[in-house]
Amino acid sequence: MSKIRKISETSIPINFNFSEQDFKRYWDAFLNSKLGNIYESIPWKELVKALNIKNKKLGRKSDFSPQGKLALIFLNNYTGLSDRKLIEQINANYEYQYFCGIEILPENKIKNYKIVSDIRVGIASNLDILSVQKVLARAWKPYMNYTDGILEDATCYESSVRYPTDVKLLWEANEWIYGQIKRINKYIKGRMPRSKYTEQKDKYLVYSKMRKKSHKKTRRRIQSLLYLLEKLLGQLSDIQKKLPQNITIPNRFYTRETIIKKILEQQTELFEGNKIKDRIVSISKSYIRPIVRGKETKRVEFGAKANIVQIDKIDFIEHISFDAFNEGTRLQSSVLFAQELFHTKTKFIGADAIYATNANRKYCNVNNIITGFVRKGRAGKHEENLKKVRRIINIKRSTEMEGAFGKHKNHYNLKRINARTEKTELLWIFFGIHTANAVEIGKRIKQLESEVKKRA
Repeated sequence: MSKIRKISETSIPINFNFSEQDFKRYWDAFLNSKLGNIYESIPWKELVKALNIKNKKLGRKSDFSPQGKLALIFLNNYTGLSDRKLIEQINANYEYQYFCGIEILPENKIKNYKIVSDIRVGIASNLDILSVQKVLARAWKPYMNYTDGILEDATCYESSVRYPTDVKLLWEANEWIYGQIKRINKYIKGRMPRSKYTEQKDKYLVYSKMRKKSHKKTRRRIQSLLYLLEKLLGQLSDIQKKLPQNITIPNRFYTRETIIKKILEQQTELFEGNKIKDRIVSISKSYIRPIVRGKETKRVEFGAKANIVQIDKIDFIEHISFDAFNEGTRLQSSVLFAQELFHTKTKFIGADAIYATNANRKYCNVNNIITGFVRKGRAGKHEENLKKVRRIINIKRSTEMEGAFGKHKNHYNLKRINARTEKTELLWIFFGIHTANAVEIGKRIKQLESEVKKRA
């Protein structure tokens, strides 16, 4: 019998209802696939417990078990698909269904594409990065050989936002406030207050189409938009007082209004030449801050900055923040972090020049930790040997560490993060990094199994 049977050439109906024997064949095939390797590398029960994932006792029964919900998030980062396309693939792909622990009949396909987003929000509220990473480190330690050395570097995982400029930000603020005035006015059947919104809209469109925007024209546009925003905020405040008392305005309205008032305050300070802290660059993602990286192609990035510690090619998040921080101050805490995860004394560290401060050098000397830092002062007795060791450490850092960042961003859905809230964005980054780790650990498990079979 041929390996593939054509449906058009047979009158025998194909039985899609698997018997127990057929199911085992498909399940074994799944476990031998790349996705099956990842499935076997993840400590499901421990992770579900650490993230406190539970099904609701009240309401409609969930399509996914607690483990299935967790698997769905791993699958999202592994495939890089949008929420809609991921559900479409799960409906049609038996391997994806096995991975999530479900069986979907043709007449009962999942039609709710927002289920991925709902699950992501639910898990994000319980995420404690350190405690969950301890669970993963405990499960993966048997497959890691060199836990006494760490490589360290920081990167920015960019959020999916348009490149912010002062003019764009102020125009978006004006547009939102004007839209709310229009909506409330329509409800109370009142007359729209007078403003120069339409005139400023035309001027903004002309300005945005200019190929070269001079400093003088930009200043003029900012000044006009600041004046308009202050006026519209006053009109919105007045029109809210006319609403009936039985009308409840959603909390997100007041949150957005507060953000826009803060933007007006900050942009006024900037226009006057003053420096500001915690600068808001996006109305919808007010938690994002500009991260100055100093790269040739991208001097400024917008997203979460993470200090990553790599131990035997497995990456862990030592510190992550949407505020800029100096990663050079994180070396000592990184050593303690690695020792807390694996209970092994750190013997060597590979990190770039920003970590080579006098305080860090002294700490490493006191604790007998070899580094890849450029030597300061006189050469010692074993300088030639230390030179070779430093060279090996620096090569490992520049290849493995930098390669890991490219792998996360290009293959595990972390190039531009489409999450809408701070918590879900952190969850997105966390699962992207540890999906890459699960792939690596899955390969090691498979390799170990094949070596055991050869010996037998």
